[in-house]
Amino acid sequence: MDVDRSELFSSLKKIVIKIGTSSLSNEDGSFNRNLTQDIASQVAHLRKLGKTVIIVSSGAIGIGVIELKMISHPREIPLRQAAAAVGQNILMQEWMTAFKKHDLKVAQILLTYEAFSSRMTYLNLRNSISALLDAGVVPIINENDPICVHEIEATFGDNDKLSAMVASKVEAELLILLSDIDGLYNKNPKKNEDARLISIVEKITPEIESYGGSPTSTKGVGGMRTKIDAAKITSIAGCHMVIANSTINEVVIKIIRGENIGTLFLARNGKFKNRTRWIILSKTSGKLIVDKGAKDAIKKSRGLLPSGIIEVAGMFDRGDIVAIESEGELFAKGITDYASSELARIKGKHSDMIEKILGYKNYDEVVRKNNIGLL
Repeated sequence: MDVDRSELFSSLKKIVIKIGTSSLSNEDGSFNRNLTQDIASQVAHLRKLGKTVIIVSSGAIGIGVIELKMISHPREIPLRQAAAAVGQNILMQEWMTAFKKHDLKVAQILLTYEAFSSRMTYLNLRNSISALLDAGVVPIINENDPICVHEIEATFGDNDKLSAMVASKVEAELLILLSDIDGLYNKNPKKNEDARLISIVEKITPEIESYGGSPTSTKGVGGMRTKIDAAKITSIAGCHMVIANSTINEVVIKIIRGENIGTLFLARNGKFKNRTRWIILSKTSGKLIVDKGAKDAIKKSRGLLPSGIIEVAGMFDRGDIVAIESEGELFAKGITDYASSELARIKGKHSDMIEKILGYKNYDEVVRKNNIGLL
């Protein structure tokens, strides 16, 4: 498929740039100050063109490891969190210094996945980022490693997924993932001389996913698989995504000009409504396994009745996001109007039985149609 990138990107207003650990580290492990200064210069140029830019920056752990004089990157979570806590402060100082040369202010935002699962928190996050952009400030976002309860970087994959979530939530039109690789290849280019760089991905098929392989860099943890996962998120959000090599001179400006650099993942046509997109991208608290009839009804924009539920998995409360699965396929997510303990009692029953079994009834439907997002 031929795409005129210059035409596609001609009206871009909001861009998210994610910079991976591999790009922010020199070969000797030291911080790549030249890159932060180069990115700041490019962002300053884009702002003069009327575009707003959000940066998602990795690199805090690597800086912390050097600052604390650790012999190697620690595997223990507390040590990695300590390195991140020390490194994050220095990382922000580097970004502040780089942008100060262009009379631009930066703001630090540290996020965990939970920030995207509470709708109120998500709306507050979106509003605060919008306020910063309106004030001419460049938000610098990173995962809040020191308080993250999951294994660091396992949640967001060196910030690939985090940057996609951010791009989705702020309704960006383009996400640029900068790394030490040129884009998506059909084979590992480090092992196969005939590996072909894929210029455009219109749809993420099982074949495209198979190109993900294992991580391509020893310095970063994201790898190509997490970048493809990020593209799935941006595609749903109506946001294009480009994977490109950070060593290309003025890479961001060239991409936005429409030059054929890296791999472009096209967004789906049409955007989901904000609420639906939030439901689809939120972390689930449990799972409802439903029969084929319920699945067909949901796909026809109807709600989920208790009679269609076969099994309830996990513990959750009313108002939580649950996954909805049928015949082994996860096909939707939704906001439940009943807790898991309540659903365990009314599953498979007719709606008329809800009040008799529970002593009360919230709604005939377990998940109302307006609270469902189809995957």
